[in-house]
Amino acid sequence: MSAPPVQLIVGLGNPGSGYARTRHNAGFWFIEALASRQHLPLRPERKFQGLTGRWRGEGFDVHLLCPLTYMNHSGRSVTALARFHRIPPESMLVVHDEIDLPPGVVRLKRGGGHGGHNGLRDIIAATGTREFGRLRLGVGHPGHSDQVVRYVLHAPGQQEQQAIEGAVTDAAEIAGLLATGDWDRAQQTLHTRS
Repeated sequence: MSAPPVQLIVGLGNPGSGYARTRHNAGFWFIEALASRQHLPLRPERKFQGLTGRWRGEGFDVHLLCPLTYMNHSGRSVTALARFHRIPPESMLVVHDEIDLPPGVVRLKRGGGHGGHNGLRDIIAATGTREFGRLRLGVGHPGHSDQVVRYVLHAPGQQEQQAIEGAVTDAAEIAGLLATGDWDRAQQTLHTRS
């Protein structure tokens, strides 16, 4: 599948220490891990309502963003940065927690619905399209739909945490392929690991 190079990687989560270790913040964990791996500072940027960084490499230039608008309003931050830097939605990658995958499993996909995820729902509404990339970090399912909200807003157990962190590391290793538009190789590499 051909895809344009990723110019914006958005990690979804909620701001504040009370949410920092919750499953819903897996997207933030990814951005933090990628920034750490590439020795990139993340700084608050008021006009984009988020923490931002910039990753430049050979033949690519990628903006990193953790919206600080709370999950349900992620689209405000995403569209502010994307419009300012003229980044089309198809060049965005949104990283989020995924209850339909077990901890430790990570999957790439392009387009699709929001699957009940409020961060994705708001980004789709704000951009007017579903045609952006997603990096889905498995956090597991509580077993019943009534328990999902409570589940994602709590921290995972130690084994789950280690599995999620392993998936984050695997995903950070292939980010450079996405930045250069090599979606097929990134997907093949990532999907054979988990």
